[in-house]
Order: sequence, then C-alpha cells, then structure tokens
Amino acid sequence: MHDRDRDPQRSPAPPRPGVLALVNARAGSAGRELDAALAALGAGASELGGVLEVARTASLDDLRAVLGRLAGRRLVVLGGDGSLHAAVLALHEAGALRAAGPVGLVPMGTGNDLARTLGLPIGDPSAAARTALTGTPVDLELLVADGGGIAVNAVHAGIGVAATQRAERLKPALRRAAYPVGVLAAGVARPWHVRVVVDGREVHDGRSPLLMVALSIGTTIGGGAPVSPTSVPHDGVVDVMVSTATGPLARAGYARTLWRGEHVERADVAVTRGADVQLEAVDGRPFALNADGETTPAQVRHRWRTVADAWSVRVP
Repeated sequence: MHDRDRDPQRSPAPPRPGVLALVNARAGSAGRELDAALAALGAGASELGGVLEVARTASLDDLRAVLGRLAGRRLVVLGGDGSLHAAVLALHEAGALRAAGPVGLVPMGTGNDLARTLGLPIGDPSAAARTALTGTPVDLELLVADGGGIAVNAVHAGIGVAATQRAERLKPALRRAAYPVGVLAAGVARPWHVRVVVDGREVHDGRSPLLMVALSIGTTIGGGAPVSPTSVPHDGVVDVMVSTATGPLARAGYARTLWRGEHVERADVAVTRGADVQLEAVDGRPFALNADGETTPAQVRHRWRTVADAWSVRVP
C-alpha cells in the first residue's frame, strides 16, 4: 500500500533572519569554491536582515547539536549527496524535517547526483549559494528504511555497491567515467539471488541471479550515471530498476549503455515504480546496500518505503 502521508512533524518555526551553513569538516572542498560560496551566503544573509553562521561538523552528533539551534533560520548544506544525506537524516530523526523549511544546497561533493537531477548550479558556487537562499522551494519524497535509515537520492544493491567502491579509487584519474568503468572492474564475485517486490508485485523472483537493483528518487548515481533516467523526485514514488545482465558480455553491454541511460531499453533490464520496495536474499546470504554513497549493514531482508513531500529544496 502506498504510504503517501507526510511524516508527523512539528509546525514550522516562525522565520528568523539569518542563515545557518553546514560544512563537512572532513570533506575536501576546494578552498576558493568554499570561500566564494560563503561570501555569497554572507551577502545574502545580510540582505535578509540577519547574519551567516558557518558550522563545520564532523559527525552525526555534531549535526544534531547544530541543527537543534536552527531556530527558523535558512539552512544551507555545502557538500555532496553524503553531506545532504547526513543533514536530512539528523532532521528526520528529530521529527523536524518539514519544520526546518526549504533546504538550500551548494553542490561541492564529488558526485552531486541529486543536485544534477534538480538542475542546481554545479561548478559555480556563487550562483548555487544565491539559489540556496532565494530559489523556489520544491517538495521531494524521501526513502525511509524499516528499522531506520533514509535516502535522498538512491539506494542500490548488487554490483553497484562494489562498483561504487572501485569508482572511489578511480575518480582522480577517470572522473565522470569512473562509475561505468567501476561496473566493469568490479566483476561478479558471487551471484546475487535477490527477490524484488514493489507494492506487493513480484518484479524478480530471485531464482536467477541479478546484476543490480536500484531504487531511485533522482536520476543518476556515481557522479552522473543515469541509472533511472526518467525518475521524478517529486512524484511520490520511487523508480526501481532491476538488471539481470550477469554474463561477461551482457555486463559489458550494460556498463556501456548505462552512461547514456540506454540500459533501460535492454531485454535484461526491468523498470517499474512504486512506494514500497522489499528486497530479500532467497539464498539466505545477507547483502549490503548503498544509500546515497553510504554502505548499509548486510541483511537478508531490506524494506524501503517512500514518504511523499517529506521535505523541500530550493531550486532555480
């Protein structure tokens, strides 16, 4: 059954002048880009009649403490999908995601996948900062896991988990090609016999192995690979892509077409959408997922549900 109700949230705090900017203290943001973004945010905060507070956080506990004093100010995250994921998780756990108001995002990560989907300025920190303060709010869905955990962009299992780990090492040399090359380099160490059920409909029975399954709010993963090219992040459902291209030639073809978004036309790829997705290892072997670049603990069963209009982001 579709869960289209919003999470129970506190009423939004009255707007207060000022901007709270979150910077990941452990991220390697370029100094000049960060300086340009903060200068634009400072000027914008002044125009709003307030001041800019810059909070450098290194853990989820840091985020919880900082966000606890948001107090109606405009929130801006400077970073990539991982930084945004952490901020949204902290707000979600506190039951304050809607109350925080529209979130501003200045893309400064290596992937910036949700930012790509939303059309945010990438590579222009000043423009991105202005959008983060004055852009149009758009409501987005949120993926929520049974037992805790969220995703703002995508969750995927199978070769995608191994490929992302390989791609991290390849990024300095290959940049945008890192993810599809990572798919090829990762190989298939073991078959993933995973049953996929979407809104009660069995999409894959798990008896034959699959290469990858992706649950997508945004269109891309891995820094621009369009795994779900038609996904819409505010339609209340998640796009689900299942690939059974497990043979060497099929895997090479999948990787080659993935970057162009043409993999969805392959006979060994199934695409559907829904609000309740269950993944189960029919062979009883636990498997991990990748949620916004973070690897989850390995489990035999995973269940993710879509919460429509769970939060909002400012876009151009």
